[in-house]
Amino acid sequence: MRAVAFPAFDVAPALSDLPVPEPGPGEVLVQVRASSINGFDLGAIGGFLKGVYEYEFPVVVGKDFAGVVAAVGDEVTSLSVGDEVFGVVMRPTLGQGGLAEYVAVSEAYGIARIPEGLDHAQAGALGLAGTAALNAIDTVAPATGETVLISGATGGVGAYAIQFAVARGATVIATAKPGDETEFVTGLGAAHAVDHADLEAQVRAIAPDGVHAALHLAGDGATVAGLLAPGGRFATTVHFTPDIEDIKSTAVMSDPSTDTLTRLAADAAAGRLQVPIAKTYSLAEAEQAIAQFSRGTLGKVAITI
Repeated sequence: MRAVAFPAFDVAPALSDLPVPEPGPGEVLVQVRASSINGFDLGAIGGFLKGVYEYEFPVVVGKDFAGVVAAVGDEVTSLSVGDEVFGVVMRPTLGQGGLAEYVAVSEAYGIARIPEGLDHAQAGALGLAGTAALNAIDTVAPATGETVLISGATGGVGAYAIQFAVARGATVIATAKPGDETEFVTGLGAAHAVDHADLEAQVRAIAPDGVHAALHLAGDGATVAGLLAPGGRFATTVHFTPDIEDIKSTAVMSDPSTDTLTRLAADAAAGRLQVPIAKTYSLAEAEQAIAQFSRGTLGKVAITI
């Protein structure tokens, strides 16, 4: 099969010919039709996950996948050949990934069926970022009328988080530069766009007493946390711990359970959740896609396979 993989640390990923993996007990083999690029992928490529995961070289890049079940291993009961599925590769080691023509994944976790009304490209850009956004919004639990600051709002996680917060009736303040970034976040429902360059003054002009909740997806965590009102809730996906009393701080890890993925897919299929794909590349163009993502993008960078 073709896959985007790197054979050692400090070697750039490239399109490679690798054996098709065999599904083990409780696993399904998915013929991948679509994927996307995430910050996790840059961490894996850069070797920053040493000590967190064992690298089984060659390491195939990619956490997201969407496609069709091509084979099932022993003891699989919930999925069959031909089922259309999507999700997040949640293997205990770094080796197999979604930027490949095939990937073997557990049937029990990190996978769900694709519903009618959701295509492979959308599903392939939904799993990891959508789950992280939903988990973060569930953590801060904004109520109707509350104000939520989202720092790092223009990426995939931020784009989904804006929509989830707005759906709960919250007023969203999203970080974005003037121009295309501002149009992007307000188009997703943010009531206000504020620039990182003057974050504190702009947020205080909107919420003088502080915001009720904040998501720290990028930017200076101390500044973001300092804009919370007393008793505010802070969720971070980059594991920053603010040294501030009287706020609730939580580090969020993406938890792509089948129930969560099913909920995301249903919202997207029904039009309640927009999948913000900025640009789509082929598998052969994946190196360009990774470079584009590393420079910054509005929403998701998708891969078709």
